[in-house]
Amino acid sequence: MTDDILTMVIATHNTGKLAEIRNLLKDYPVYLKSLLDFGPIPPVEEDGATFDDNAYKKAAFTARVLGVPALADDSGLVVEALGGEPGIHSARYGGDGLTDIERYTLLLRNMKGQKNRKAAFCCVISIAVPTGPALTYEARCEGRIAESASGENGFGYDPVFFYPPANQTFAEMSISEKSLVSHRGKALKEMQKEFDNVIRWIRQQMPVQEKFKCEGAISC
Repeated sequence: MTDDILTMVIATHNTGKLAEIRNLLKDYPVYLKSLLDFGPIPPVEEDGATFDDNAYKKAAFTARVLGVPALADDSGLVVEALGGEPGIHSARYGGDGLTDIERYTLLLRNMKGQKNRKAAFCCVISIAVPTGPALTYEARCEGRIAESASGENGFGYDPVFFYPPANQTFAEMSISEKSLVSHRGKALKEMQKEFDNVIRWIRQQMPVQEKFKCEGAISC
């Protein structure tokens, strides 16, 4: 890896999320790793009150533990008829241990008979360095909850999130098609617009490794 390539960790074990981020940043001078590339590290308790809180917490913790810049996103589905649920609890909707299919099936069951099916995907991206500072980007995508699941692509609630302009669910789109309009795609595009400045900021914030010269009988 050459010196001009920046290494950054995507703070996730979610392969679908990782694929989307890698696809969006593939043309930039950054080498992306994920938590799957490292040994076990303590899990981050996502107990923040907002997507912003949780994104920063994950990014800052990962950067501090691994000693490299980290990018984390906290995303969720906000359903109007359910008072904003599942919201920040989207990944744990219905309890721990459920599969994606079980979660969106529960959502469809809770939406049965609802005429108001407005929903939005929200995303906050946080880029943190080991010393603590972070940059934040956020976006949302408006849509509605479908009557039934459709499509085999994507992950999470994609099969039940219908995007009217495309007349498709997110799961019926390719990664590239989804990234053009999705909450995560929009947030990453905001970051892309100033990515040179992002890289410059990261390099300025990263601690400088001290160099020393071995002298005398000291074995180096």
